[in-house]
Amino acid sequence: AGIINFCANNYLGLSSHPEVIRAAVEALEKFGAGLSSVRFICGTQSIHKDLEEKIARFHQREDAILYASCFDANAGIFEALLTPEDAVLSDELNHASIIDGIRLCKANKYRYKHMDMQDLEAKLQEAQKHRLRLVATDGAFSMDGDIAPLREICQLAQKYDALVFIDECHATGFLGPNGRGTDELLGVMDKVTIINSTLGKALGGAAGGYTTGPKPLIDLLRQRSRPYLFSNSLPPAVVGCASKALDLLMESNAIAQSMAAKTQRFRSKMTAAGFTISGKDHPICPVMLGDARLASVMAEDMLNRGIYVIGFSYPVVPKGKARIRVQISAVHSDEDIDRCVEAFTEVGRKHGAL
Repeated sequence: AGIINFCANNYLGLSSHPEVIRAAVEALEKFGAGLSSVRFICGTQSIHKDLEEKIARFHQREDAILYASCFDANAGIFEALLTPEDAVLSDELNHASIIDGIRLCKANKYRYKHMDMQDLEAKLQEAQKHRLRLVATDGAFSMDGDIAPLREICQLAQKYDALVFIDECHATGFLGPNGRGTDELLGVMDKVTIINSTLGKALGGAAGGYTTGPKPLIDLLRQRSRPYLFSNSLPPAVVGCASKALDLLMESNAIAQSMAAKTQRFRSKMTAAGFTISGKDHPICPVMLGDARLASVMAEDMLNRGIYVIGFSYPVVPKGKARIRVQISAVHSDEDIDRCVEAFTEVGRKHGAL
C-alpha cells in the first residue's frame, strides 16, 4: 500500500493541493523564477505586497512583512525592537530560532520555566526596572505538542505593562475555529502584540516566514531588520502557493476543523494501546519512549511496515526524553491513522515498549 508520511509539517495537506500547485505555476510563469534582489532595491512585486496584506487580514492585524523563513523573522525582530534599556522574557523551551534571535539583541534577558506562570510573574516583577518588557513564547511547542497558556500570559503582561510575542509556526492554519492560531483558540487575539509564523508548514509547505502586528513595528522592521534588508525576496512561485493557501483558509474553515477529530482519534487509540503521548489536543503527537536507541530502532521498524516516522533524541530533546514525533495531517484518512496505530502496537510489543 506504499509508505504513509507521519512526520511532515504539512498539517493541512496543502503542499499537494491542486489549486495551490496551480497558483505556484501561474506565478512562476507570470512573474519569473526570482528577482535576484532584496526587497528594498528591485525585489518587490505586487504579489509580495498582496500577500503581506492578506497575512495581516488573516491574523486581523495592521500590517505584515515577509521573510525568507520564520527563522529569519525570529532572527530579525528582537535586535530591531529592543535596546539595552529593555527586557525580553523567554520560555525555556522556545524554538532555537527565538533563542538565537534573542542572543542577537542587547536587551536584558530573562528565561522563565516552561509554561510556569508563577516563575514568569516573578521575572516580570524583576524586570519592572527596564523601559520595555517583551514576553516571548512559542504558541505551540514543536517537540512536546503543548500549547502556551496565552490567557494567563496576557493577563500577566497587562498587569506588568508588557508586550506579548508568539511564534505560531506550529499553529497557523489549523488551531482555532478559523485556523488563525493559538491566540484565536484561546480568545486573546486582541491582547497578543506580535505574531511570527511560517509559510513553510501548513500554508503550502514551501518556504517563507513573516511578522505581523502594529504598522509602526512593521515599518521599523523594514528599515532595521537585517534578514529582511539583506536577503533576496521570496520567489514568485512560493508567494503564489502561500497566497492561494490563505485564500482556501479564509473561504472555509472546513480543512482546519477536520484536524481536531483526526488528532483525537490518533491520541485516544495510542493511549488505549498503552503508549504515553505528550501534549494535548495538538496534531504534534510525541510518542514518549525515553531511550534513544529504542526510538531509533522502532522508527526503522515502522518504516518497514509502511509508516514513515522519525526518532528524536538528545540534543534535539533532553536526555532521557527520546521520542517518536508523529504529526497528523488533514490528508490522513481514518484508515491511515488506524494503520499507524496498529504498526506502533506491533513494533512496541516487539521491542518491549508496551
